[in-house]
Amino acid sequence: MNNMIAFCGLDCAKCDAYIATLNNDDALREKTAKLWSKLNNVEILPEHINCDGCRANGRKTVFCDRLCLIRQCALSKGFATCGDCAEMEKCQKVAMVIGNNATALENLKEKRYK
Repeated sequence: MNNMIAFCGLDCAKCDAYIATLNNDDALREKTAKLWSKLNNVEILPEHINCDGCRANGRKTVFCDRLCLIRQCALSKGFATCGDCAEMEKCQKVAMVIGNNATALENLKEKRYK
């Protein structure tokens, strides 16, 4: 099972928060915090940038852990990823991710992680 594929199909291994955590890279944490703060119009501090992967045991960013509706939905239904859900292609929660990222959609369609 590849725990680095997130519930939404994104590859956590390519996420700057994961890479910064894996390498204990404070410069990348700072860069990521600044970018995410700007993109989300909210203050994100470098110390918030710690994540071991969406589906892996361990640390998560605040967003992924508590605010991500996609993750909350999949967990509540007992799905390994949204790819296990019959409603995935009609789902408004995951639509923004899979509508803008062909690789995420491919990960969910081609692979079943359950």
